[in-house]
Amino acid sequence: MDKDTARSRLVARLAELGQRIDKLDAELMQPLPADWEEQAVELADDEAQVALEAAGRRETGRIVAALARIDAGTWGDCVRCGAPIDPRRLEADPSAPSCVGCSG
Repeated sequence: MDKDTARSRLVARLAELGQRIDKLDAELMQPLPADWEEQAVELADDEAQVALEAAGRRETGRIVAALARIDAGTWGDCVRCGAPIDPRRLEADPSAPSCVGCSG
């Protein structure tokens, strides 16, 4: 995968994550129902939403870092050892910061 294709995929995913995080934030801001049983269900749902939001924010950070590597000309090189990252790994995850040897 070339850098332009990677950038396009990363930017599209970043926009998707931004929308998802905004939606989760909006849902979390909703007031709890008056009924305590319904509150318990809502609070359990909120825990799951918070976990999803945290995962989305972590992925957002990886994408922003990958875009910075593209801009710096180091995308495709392992951030730990400097070796080229397998193109199949980058095809599967263009935000991958490290080679298989360093990530495992």
